[in-house]
Amino acid sequence: MDLFSHSWTALRTAVAELPDEDFEQPSGCTGWLVRDLVCHLVIDAQDVLITLVTPTETEPTTDAVTYWGLLDEPPTGEDPLDALIPRLAAAYGEPRWLKFHLDDVGSAAGRAAELADPTLRVSTQDKVLTVGDYLSAYVLEWTLHHLDLIAHLTSAAEPPTETLVAARTSLEKIAGTPFPASFSDKDALLIGTGRRTPTDAEKAALGDLAANLPLILG
Repeated sequence: MDLFSHSWTALRTAVAELPDEDFEQPSGCTGWLVRDLVCHLVIDAQDVLITLVTPTETEPTTDAVTYWGLLDEPPTGEDPLDALIPRLAAAYGEPRWLKFHLDDVGSAAGRAAELADPTLRVSTQDKVLTVGDYLSAYVLEWTLHHLDLIAHLTSAAEPPTETLVAARTSLEKIAGTPFPASFSDKDALLIGTGRRTPTDAEKAALGDLAANLPLILG
């Protein structure tokens, strides 16, 4: 629960501190500008709020690790919702309105997470899991999107160290094996999810794991 709040607060703070011109820079999400990614974060925050008020008595079907499915191919932008995001982001006009909406809905999602019972079961995307597992899964989401946010912004704040560690641990569980100890947490996340191509030396260090990368989370 604390890591969820820490990662989410850090990401929202990074967005709030961006100068307007940075919203037109590319993000780490293929085909999306920074403004598009921020718009996606607004929708993510809405999803958190919706899920936290969708309790169920059904037995859990997934946990923080199995919550993430693996896709065969990275998103192309042709998915209807993915294609909608840039149009929605452009409709905001000025970055200050995107910042305002993210702060408004994002703060509410953060408060809801802090107040939620971690043992409560919730339903989302035809899956059932505890609130604790759901929020733990989102630590990986927030940390990866924080890296996406700053991918081409040299002056923006990086994700907190402890959330990078937690996100790496989650990704290693999804992979079923640890990444090389020589990899920094940031590099493990970027290479592991295909956000950065490994060097020849990194491929050698990965060994057999290299054949199973990237892990495209969906």
